[in-house]
Amino acid sequence: MARLRLGPLLRYVDEETATVWVEASRPCVAEVRCADGASGSAPTFQVDGHHYALVPVTGLTPGTETTYEVILDGGGVWPLPDSPYPASTIRTPAYAADTPVRVTFGSCRWAAPPAAEHDPVGPDALDTLAARIAADPDGERPDVLVLLGDQVYADETSPATQAWLARRRDLSDPPGTEVADYQEYTHLYYESWLDPEVRWLLSTVPSAMIFDDHDLIDDWNTSAAWLADMREVPWWRERLLSGLMSYWVHQHIGNLSPAALATDPIYAAVRATPDGTDALREFAARADADPASVRWSYRRDFGRVRLLMVDTRAARVLDEQQRAMLSPGEAKWLREQALADHGTYDHLLIGTSLPWLLPHLIHDAEGWNAALCRGERGPRWARFGEDLRRRADLEHWAAFPKSFEALADLIAEAGSGDAAPATISVLSGDVHHAYVAEPSWPAGAQAPSARVLQLTCSPVHNSVPASIRVGFRFGWSRFGRVLGRRFARHARAGTPRITWRRTGGPWFGNQLMTLTLRGRSATLTLDQADTRGGGLVRADERQLSSPYGD
Repeated sequence: MARLRLGPLLRYVDEETATVWVEASRPCVAEVRCADGASGSAPTFQVDGHHYALVPVTGLTPGTETTYEVILDGGGVWPLPDSPYPASTIRTPAYAADTPVRVTFGSCRWAAPPAAEHDPVGPDALDTLAARIAADPDGERPDVLVLLGDQVYADETSPATQAWLARRRDLSDPPGTEVADYQEYTHLYYESWLDPEVRWLLSTVPSAMIFDDHDLIDDWNTSAAWLADMREVPWWRERLLSGLMSYWVHQHIGNLSPAALATDPIYAAVRATPDGTDALREFAARADADPASVRWSYRRDFGRVRLLMVDTRAARVLDEQQRAMLSPGEAKWLREQALADHGTYDHLLIGTSLPWLLPHLIHDAEGWNAALCRGERGPRWARFGEDLRRRADLEHWAAFPKSFEALADLIAEAGSGDAAPATISVLSGDVHHAYVAEPSWPAGAQAPSARVLQLTCSPVHNSVPASIRVGFRFGWSRFGRVLGRRFARHARAGTPRITWRRTGGPWFGNQLMTLTLRGRSATLTLDQADTRGGGLVRADERQLSSPYGD
């Protein structure tokens, strides 16, 4: 009989349908049966000896909640026997004017060690969220959990994973303690998603995900020079292909609706053969050779809330003279999705793993660095700039000045006019702390009537050195702003057309933000994992319909 190796993960949910992702121990038919009679089934597909299924569940009733079980080849495998957690459920929305939509988001999660082991970075915010929901299963919970990158760390493995790798190969050979191939990537997902609290949480709260650099490697696609150097590294191609393949299997396909999956040629090709490894590997190779031919970004609508999850890693244009965060096709897609059916949504969420608005000193340092790398101060400064870019991770939206301005222009357009949404929020992670920032447009420019916010929340389970904390605080200060402008003048970098100010934070710790959107109102909360073992603690709460104070 087939066993459940990983999952179930509840991924896409709308009023009448859902998808549930599982990994089985052998080829089989995976079924999901709900207590209310809704059901679905799908045969597994094979990738590199692993067997997966994404089960579409149909016949759900809007505005209801039903428990479900997972069955593999006729045998029940979920819920687990003697589970201490409530039954996993699927909650379907019934969107109305006063129906709240709760979006919880964060990024950067090292797999938490088992509870008996010391956790050097403190309690996992996802573990504590799971405990809160399990203690009150009929209470409020997120309608979607948005994970904004670094769901696994391919380049910073745990001691337990390193011990597992050492039994598999000689760690004195590159890439050493980093993962090397698809099998090793699957181990990262086992380590992360078999955490009992997280496993249950992901079985009962829908999720939407996007990658960031550590899903592949630190500084992934930071520059053309970086990419050229990495392509000379013998182990890099296998890492890249395995990382993209495992991301497609474990994260990407679950982001898509059943309708999108039905027309996806790669999903069809992988499922059409007894072993989809070659088809998926060819797709990953094409994604590497021609990034513009592949789209990892996607759209999800939750009633009158629109979420656009944007790929800011694989979609980059890296040529120094044409440098852009998004390829022309990706930028066109983002614009079309933001403006499509304008007036039919009250809140626009743009999910991008990398913050758009940074502390002023860091923003100006990244713009200065980008100008140096373009050659504005000559070849010697360009070489210095490239080295600094890699060492200091100077690769956010500010490091792509034209893309930074283009996003500002798009937000202004989407947020203007009689049909403008009430809020536009840029949801980001990456920087291992949380803050709120708000932009302002200059007099005479097209300025949005929507409330525009940069909402940054990171990490879910990680840390940041004390020296970096000081640097982030200084980056927002008046002196930091003055120093930043000096950097910009040195490289003849332009001044951004918009200004912005920090209106919340910075907060440090393992944490999650939640947006509660009801009609045209919005509330933001920040919850932190209590280092004393007290679960999630409310660190901040604010209404987004009234002006902030500093």
